[in-house]
Amino acid sequence: MNTFNTLGPHTPRIALIGECMIELQHRADGSLQQSFGGDTLNTAVYLSRELGTAGSVDYVTALGDDSFSDAMCQSWAAENIGLSKVQRLPGRLPGLYCIQTDAAGERRFLYWRNEAAVRDCFTTPAAAPILAALPDYDVLYFSGITLAVLGEGREKLLEVLIEARQRNARIVFDNNYRPRLWASVEEARVAYRKVLPYVDLALLTVDDEQALFHFADCQAVFAAYEQIGTPEVVLKRGAEACLIRCGGESFEVPAQKVERVVDTTAAGDSFSAAYLAARLKGASPVEAAEAGHRLAGRVIQAPGALIPLV
Repeated sequence: MNTFNTLGPHTPRIALIGECMIELQHRADGSLQQSFGGDTLNTAVYLSRELGTAGSVDYVTALGDDSFSDAMCQSWAAENIGLSKVQRLPGRLPGLYCIQTDAAGERRFLYWRNEAAVRDCFTTPAAAPILAALPDYDVLYFSGITLAVLGEGREKLLEVLIEARQRNARIVFDNNYRPRLWASVEEARVAYRKVLPYVDLALLTVDDEQALFHFADCQAVFAAYEQIGTPEVVLKRGAEACLIRCGGESFEVPAQKVERVVDTTAAGDSFSAAYLAARLKGASPVEAAEAGHRLAGRVIQAPGALIPLV
């Protein structure tokens, strides 16, 4: 079993694999505010901020050769995220999405991503050295959205996970199931079931687990992951307490009360970032969850996926 307290004294190297898109925030007056976002990218930014000099964070994706892709890379570099595993594909573009929020802060997404460059991230000739380098990282992080957008590259990702595990890397997975990205629920189940046996830390949203696997309740989720053999499982439940199973122990960690929710975008992504950062720095699962709740509580009080540095 790979645990975070056996990484050793060196500074961990973390690679997050996924997609960043152009983000448009639909304001109440009808205007649009443009920024960038995506689940694993959001986590990469918050993870880099939380770790500081205690770890290094690289992002693995494919972008176009356009001005938006240039701006993405510039913003990531400003957040101390490594760009050496970012491919730039001529003539291609990143995906785009729009966030619409209601009076309670709940969001609705509209996507334009079918031709996004990331879909060829692991199938281009330039991907070979990147794939070869990934198993040397200490931690690899990906999500259900990563699985969906990689398409034919999913098998390449699976090969990377298997080799990385053999080299004692830690594999972290956020389930983030989005039905519209899959041809069918069965296609998604097959893809998830292939990678789950190699996951050391599963950061799960209860609603997504129930939508994908039809689990009756939280205990059914834990039972399923225990059977798979996942060492550490975190169930994120929005404003409710998160539930954790780790090392044969169970924990319940209450969320922090937030008076005014502005936008719940990236709440789960930021929780995952703070949780992982804390675990990498030696915190217990309970301490890590408390850190996750604190950061998520700040994030949902501001519009958009990424809150400004303060």
